[in-house]
Amino acid sequence: MSMPTVPNITPEIILKRNEVLNLLLTSIALEEIGLSHIINTEGEKIQRIVKEQSLSLNDALALNNSVERMLRNVIKTEMLLQFRLEDIIKLEQMHNHEHNHEHHHDDLPDTPDIPDLSCFKE
Repeated sequence: MSMPTVPNITPEIILKRNEVLNLLLTSIALEEIGLSHIINTEGEKIQRIVKEQSLSLNDALALNNSVERMLRNVIKTEMLLQFRLEDIIKLEQMHNHEHNHEHHHDDLPDTPDIPDLSCFKE
């Protein structure tokens, strides 16, 4: 028996910088929408169960644990999305910084940006 052959497909996808940034931001926005639906569903689940049933203490605790686990996962995903957004902002700032330096030629050497660390100021 021979191995199947896979055709050599190399699609050329050419995107401009703004298109890439828009796609990245759109992907974050879509994930945020998905997370908002999960949060809404959890709220609806609580309302439905509390309305339809008289809950024992054990049932209420089990429901609470279930919702807590789901919300913890949502929070983890939110943190990752925040990191992605911050990375996109950094990339754009670096691009703008480089772009500005291309147009402003002066005799001063480039110096690194020093963050404002107000917590260390007196």
